[in-house]
Amino acid sequence: MIRSLLMAGVMLALGAPAAMAQTATPLLAYADENGFLDVQALTCAQLAGTYQQDADALTAWYSGWYNGLAKKHFYDVKKSKEAEHEVIVYCKAHLDKKIIDAIAVVFKDERAKLGIDMN
Repeated sequence: MIRSLLMAGVMLALGAPAAMAQTATPLLAYADENGFLDVQALTCAQLAGTYQQDADALTAWYSGWYNGLAKKHFYDVKKSKEAEHEVIVYCKAHLDKKIIDAIAVVFKDERAKLGIDMN
């Protein structure tokens, strides 16, 4: 009896991540009829509710976008991963915000930690 309960608990625990992954929404669901995403309109809830692979791809895209705006052509893998993590953490706590606003908050906080004064 105890062995059966333990086995059922293990099976439930192993199946739970797969069941939760099925509730994620692919980013493609937010694309227009031509397959394009309006990256300025995407929300933190959409980022937090998508598959990790889609979230990684999207945050990498944002990183490239911002680096392009700053005319930077280098990719700091460590800093990018840290910033990606901070954006996702912020988004999970502020689902109603837009991702671009979350990025602005994270970048502002990071610059403040480095003593960079933004006007």
